[in-house]
Amino acid sequence: MEKAKEVLQRIVALFMTSALGIITGASVLGDIPLWKAAALAGFASVAAVVERLARASLDGKLTMEEIDEAFAGATVKKTRAKKAAAKKR
Repeated sequence: MEKAKEVLQRIVALFMTSALGIITGASVLGDIPLWKAAALAGFASVAAVVERLARASLDGKLTMEEIDEAFAGATVKKTRAKKAAAKKR
């Protein structure tokens, strides 16, 4: 339950930061209502993270490392490959 609470808090923060980031662009364009542009940016960012979380949990487990990687934008495979390559050095 604690993981779910943290993921939900981070998703809300992600939505807000993504929405705020697009406000400037929407105000410059002028054709798109500000709230629509902010909502689209927020939903797109959240969807990308939820997809990465779903992929990471296909094995039935979702670790904090996988959650951090999903929010950072890295894939678990890439991160594990980098760690394995670093160990070989």
